[in-house]
Amino acid sequence: MKYKAVIFDLFGTLVDMFPLAEYHSTLSEMASILAVSSEDFTRLWLETVNERFTGAFPTLESNIEHICQVIGMPLEDSHITEAVRIRCQFTRRMFKPRPDTIETLIQFKEAGCKIGLVSDCSSEVPDLWPNTPFISLVDVSIFSCAVGFTKPDPRIYRLVCKRLAVMPQDCLYIGDGGSNELTGASQMGMHTVLIRAPYQDGYDFYRPDAKRWQGPVISRLKDALAFVA
Repeated sequence: MKYKAVIFDLFGTLVDMFPLAEYHSTLSEMASILAVSSEDFTRLWLETVNERFTGAFPTLESNIEHICQVIGMPLEDSHITEAVRIRCQFTRRMFKPRPDTIETLIQFKEAGCKIGLVSDCSSEVPDLWPNTPFISLVDVSIFSCAVGFTKPDPRIYRLVCKRLAVMPQDCLYIGDGGSNELTGASQMGMHTVLIRAPYQDGYDFYRPDAKRWQGPVISRLKDALAFVA
């Protein structure tokens, strides 16, 4: 077997990337509940993405409270709770596996591969993760908000390898190119594959690797099985 472990990105890889229109609609709904300007709330939400992803805001509540304070809106606990519920409801919908995801993970495991996950995300993702269909199939899950650093920081790749008990050169990394993840994985010695679903809508500025990628490309997750055949 060529690889001892296969490591996946989450959004845009195991599941679809956030649809742009629904993402902004959710932010507008949160802003409405908080009685703040949708434009101001969306701007500040996007500006604080790094703080969410690195755990500087350990909860969605703390992030929303910060935004309300910056805007100058008095805090209402019930409104913040409802805004968090809306965000979690949105994220929960995004956890729907792509049509071939579950079967592909099963086949990788049957081939003897360990399965890892590395995701740049905010705190509701690890909170919701245990209730997803992935929990029994993924051996090691690394969430940036829980460990304090994001891709392509070498530490996040070292950590997943350490917990999987494998060397980077024995890993296949599959992602949609967000956060320069493929470049970071390659620099660590991992073998890397870009997944580019032809129908996918999303944030291209979050996927710089996808624009310049010269390595292997797949359009369906199950096509990655050829790399361990």
